[in-house]
Order: sequence, then C-alpha cells, then structure tokens
Amino acid sequence: MTLAEVAEGVELPRTAVRRFLLTLIDLSFVRTDGKRYWLTPRVLRLGLSYLSTLPYWRDAQPTLEELCARAQQSCALSVLDGEELVYVHRQHAKRILPMSPTLGSRLPAHAVSMGRVLLAGLSDEELDRYLRIAKLTRFTGATLTDVELLREEVRSVRDKGWAWVEGELDESICGLAVAVRDRSGATIAALNVSLPAGEFTREQAVERFLGELRVSASRLRAADR
Repeated sequence: MTLAEVAEGVELPRTAVRRFLLTLIDLSFVRTDGKRYWLTPRVLRLGLSYLSTLPYWRDAQPTLEELCARAQQSCALSVLDGEELVYVHRQHAKRILPMSPTLGSRLPAHAVSMGRVLLAGLSDEELDRYLRIAKLTRFTGATLTDVELLREEVRSVRDKGWAWVEGELDESICGLAVAVRDRSGATIAALNVSLPAGEFTREQAVERFLGELRVSASRLRAADR
C-alpha cells in the first residue's frame, strides 16, 4: 500500500502514519521500496505470541483433530474480542463448507453459535454493555437482531450450556457450540461443530454431537494449568 492508502485505511494524518511506518520499518515489521509499504513475516510473531499464552493451546490441535475425526464435521475454537469472535483454531472436515473461516478470522458474535456461547459467558453487566454498543447486522432472514430477543437467547444458552444457531450468518450453515472453561468455571473460549444446513435438525445435532463437544471441552479445560 502507498502512504496515502495506509492513511486512508486507518483514518489518521499522513504525517502520523509516516512516523508509525518508519518505526515499523526499524523494527523489521514493514519494508518499503520508497513508494509502497508491505508487511514482513515478522508480524507473525505477534499472533503466535498471543496463541502461545493460551493455557490450552498445546492441546488444541490434537483435541480438534480427534473431534473432527469422530464427528466427521468441521470444528473450531474461538475467543471473544469486542463484538466479534476470533478463530484461534480450525479443523476442516474433508467436505469444505461454503464459509470456511481460518485462523484469525473474525465473525459477528450475535449471529453464530460460538458467539452466543461466548456472550453467555459474560456477566450481566458485560452483556448489557455489549447489547448497547453492538451493531446487530442482519445477514439472512433468520438473523436475530432484536436486542431483547437476543438477550433472552443468550440467557437460555447459559442455562442449557450449549448454543444452536441455524442459518443466521449464512443460510447454508448451522452450528452447535459449547463453552471451554477454566478451573474457576469462567468461559475462556468456545468450541463448535459446523454443519451443512438441512442435514441435521437441532435435536439430531444435539444427540449426535453435544457429548463429543463436551468431552473435547473438558480436555481443553484440563489443559488449563
């Protein structure tokens, strides 16, 4: 990107952006040919540093590989960041779904199963704040965007211990998710299986996959040392 493009993208004055870029060049995070700027592989250290601090990270890959093999469906692990969830691990089944997020992908928390689980892990005060500031975008005809209905659904997820979301972000995808908790019982991540719409009803998905999800979530909880 050029200096002007970077400044426009971050909505800062060019003079400030130029100073930031010079610092990033000095730190070897950015390179330039004098006109355009691009990232270097060193930026990967930032994301990997975060992932390595997660207590369950070492166990995440084998746990999701085993869950994917048993369920024969794609599965993922995510954390909450503001109004969005961020994928910290993703294991694809052989059949790739139309929407296949990867490590670092962000999705709106209100419209997906893992997001509902992560919101259910918030305190009442934190949930109230989220509902005040979140942009509840409608992605399909099924997307839940009414604040009070969403609050009611999140409270239901708290009581049940799992979330089922069908076609709210993408009409072709459903998801079943559970919380990953630390030793104190606090929600630290969400784990899900993604399913093609129409292959399973909610009741069938719960019967088939909920036990597998809970076993995997327990394994990640045990890794929180």
